[in-house]
Amino acid sequence: MATELPTTDIRISADTIRRRKGGTPIVCLTAYTYPIARLLDDHVDLLLVGDSVAMVLHGHKTTLGASLEMMIAHGQAVMRGSAKACVVVDMPAGSYEESAAQAVASARRIVDETGCQAVKLEGGVDMAHQIAAIVAAGIPVMGHIGLLPQSVEKDGGYRIKGRTDENVAALFGDAQAVESAGAFSVVIEGTVETVAADITRRIAIPTIGIGASGDCDGQILVIDDMVGLTVDRVAKFVKEYADLRSVISRAAEHYAAEVRSRTFPGPDHVFSATKRGDDA
Repeated sequence: MATELPTTDIRISADTIRRRKGGTPIVCLTAYTYPIARLLDDHVDLLLVGDSVAMVLHGHKTTLGASLEMMIAHGQAVMRGSAKACVVVDMPAGSYEESAAQAVASARRIVDETGCQAVKLEGGVDMAHQIAAIVAAGIPVMGHIGLLPQSVEKDGGYRIKGRTDENVAALFGDAQAVESAGAFSVVIEGTVETVAADITRRIAIPTIGIGASGDCDGQILVIDDMVGLTVDRVAKFVKEYADLRSVISRAAEHYAAEVRSRTFPGPDHVFSATKRGDDA
């Protein structure tokens, strides 16, 4: 059953994102929750409900901890909090690789149960058939090439792409395959800057960079990285625009001190038997 969704005539569509190729850079961030979606919606063009949620919110070591049910639940939350941005939900590992039929069924379930504007999946030449099938079913697809987080165990870690002639050729092949299959845009992750810039010039759909190039048609970061909430190692390509780690730690320290000294709660935070009009 589809979730109750906000109605709006200003929602950015996947086709609108496609038409932004070569224009004003496309602003993208991940979002996993209702309050974060509310805060980001006015400032971004696209919100990605990334399978990075498995690591960021659920404590898994890799994105392989994400399930279809997890992605749908977080997709529903983000859609409830967003009225303007194009919302894209990641297809988790294991939900699309087996066959085109599996990919279409998973994509259809995500869209039907969240109301999102598009899905995203990882892979190039090897996933072109799946992308084409989902697009043919009427569901917009964002591609993802370069460093593929769902493949880190197979690749032996987070390895930057585009450092050998063979790998550069494979990247161009992947980009062209994703474009030809009908994707409306493609994320390029963890790729040598000049290679990502060249791919951007050579394909007709927008490229969204993360650890790629400033010449990409847009950029994306994980929201927790961007606001300084990440508690483990932060990747080189991340710029922290705030330091919420310190803000939250100091607030918790202050709260703990007041609780232990019995200065919180104070008179302003408790209810009187006689005073009216101070309901919670």
